[in-house]
Amino acid sequence: MKTRFTKTLFIGGIKSGKSRLAEAHILNAADGICTYLATSEVIDDEMQLRIERHQTQRSERFLTREEPLDLAEALESVTMPILIECISMWINNMLHYGFDEEEINKQIDTLLQMDREITFIINDVSSGIISDNALVRRFVDINGMVAQRIASECDAVYHVVAGIGQRIK
Repeated sequence: MKTRFTKTLFIGGIKSGKSRLAEAHILNAADGICTYLATSEVIDDEMQLRIERHQTQRSERFLTREEPLDLAEALESVTMPILIECISMWINNMLHYGFDEEEINKQIDTLLQMDREITFIINDVSSGIISDNALVRRFVDINGMVAQRIASECDAVYHVVAGIGQRIK
C-alpha cells in the first residue's frame, strides 16, 4: 500500500513563533533529516541578520536549500520531509521579479500535488488596515488567496499567536 504524505500549514503574524513550531512539527514527523527550503533573499543588513538568526535556531537535522523563485523545481528530486519557509517571502519575490498570479498559483498547485511530507509557513498579513499602496494591496490579496488555497488542501492548519499554535483544521 502506498504511503500517504501529509501537508501542514502554519500561519501567523511576523515573529508569532510559527517557524519554531513548524520546525518542531516537521522534525517530529521525520525519521531523520528534513529539507529546509529557504525563500528569502538578502536585500539589506537587517534581512541578513534575520536569516542568520533563523539559521542559528535550526536543528542540524535540516539540509538547507535556498531558492527564491522556482520552489517546485528546487524540490523535484527531494524525497525527505520538507519545510518551506516562507511562502509570503516567496510571493514577494515572485511579484518583485515580475511573475503574475497565474505563475504563483501554478507553482502552489505543483507543490500541493507533490507526494511528499510538506510543512508550509505563511504570514497572516490580512488582519490590518487596507493600504493606500496598490502593490501592497495586491500582495496582501495574493497572499490571502494562496493561504486559503494551501489551507484547503492541507491535512492540518495551525494558527500561531505569541508562540502558541492552535490547530484550526
